[in-house]
Amino acid sequence: MSIFSPFSRRLYLRIWLAVACGLALFTLVIGYAWRVAAERNAQTVNSPPPREFVITDAQGQPMIKGLVTRLPGNPDEGLEFRVDTVEGEVLSLQMSPRKRSSGPPSGGGGRHGPFWLRPSFDFLWLLALVSIAVTLGVFPVIRRLLQRLETLQRGVQRFGEGDLSVRVAEQGQDEVADLARQFNAAAARVETLVTSHKTLLANASHELRSPLTRIRMGLEFMGSDPASARAGAEIQRNIEELDQLVDEILLASRLESHEADVGTMECVDLIGLAAEECARVDAELDVQTDGSLEVPGIAKLLRRAVRNLLENARRYSHGDVTLTLRTQANLALVLIEDHGPGVPEEQRERIFEKFYRLPGASERSGGVGLGLSLVRSIAQRHGGSVHCAARADGEDGACFVLSLPVAPR
Repeated sequence: MSIFSPFSRRLYLRIWLAVACGLALFTLVIGYAWRVAAERNAQTVNSPPPREFVITDAQGQPMIKGLVTRLPGNPDEGLEFRVDTVEGEVLSLQMSPRKRSSGPPSGGGGRHGPFWLRPSFDFLWLLALVSIAVTLGVFPVIRRLLQRLETLQRGVQRFGEGDLSVRVAEQGQDEVADLARQFNAAAARVETLVTSHKTLLANASHELRSPLTRIRMGLEFMGSDPASARAGAEIQRNIEELDQLVDEILLASRLESHEADVGTMECVDLIGLAAEECARVDAELDVQTDGSLEVPGIAKLLRRAVRNLLENARRYSHGDVTLTLRTQANLALVLIEDHGPGVPEEQRERIFEKFYRLPGASERSGGVGLGLSLVRSIAQRHGGSVHCAARADGEDGACFVLSLPVAPR
């Protein structure tokens, strides 16, 4: 992993790094500018312009007049002046270095010590220390500010995963707080709409049961002549299809509500369950595991998932339907293969959407478009998954694979 990976994933680190780099650049620029100015000032001090001088006697009468010029040199080694008199003479005046009562220790911060301890670098060191202090000081401020953004990010992620009750803290009066308030308001509206939708579906499905029951009772009083029998059979078939739709809508709404009680978790004998369902639709059972195969789950939901897959395969298959049981790592795999037209690769995910049918499938008898969606919801409820693939032997048809965690032994 690259050393820059944490900076690419954390906004507060990128902001802090930008502040630190900005201060470092500011320190270098200011230090360089100050250094150039100091050197120019030193040149001016070491080479001052000539100045007039007058030497007088005890009575105040001028004796010598002229110009005196300080020659360049290191003041610590003494001073030297050039004297030009009005008579045209050129004299030299030398002064010994000033004696100090106590100087810096050897190798210290004098002009002859290490360059980083010379007086010309004092301001640069001070600027660097201030930059470091500011860099360290702004980190907790930036971190505290962006912690609120991280909290908002986690809330949005949980909301996207289906927890519609999640809300984030609304702290402060700035843009982040306003964003949190807008998210909470939007989440509340979405939760209200989804709850109303689920309630409407559940109530409508429940209310449909009453007219369906009355229609069944009316069929029992119909005449027994052949015409009435054919009409009654057709009505009965449509009633069963409608009843199946109502039942699946009710179950789908309950599975989507994590608070709804859909049954008790227990160890389910997957081999026995599969054998019963295979006998029901005349499918072949192939058990490729030794001993029992138990999974933790709700028996009626697992039975519904296996039944939906088998009925879907039987509906479209032109030959045998095979259910294979085997284990892989800590998973129990339920493979259901048919000899139908198969599912195009680009449609293998969409068929698990609610009320989605393959093009042309709506004309076929049976099925309401919720069966595979329920299978996926049941699998996810048990910590498993389901997907569609092509047959492993390359023949025409589809293979649905239901994966469920195996019960610990």
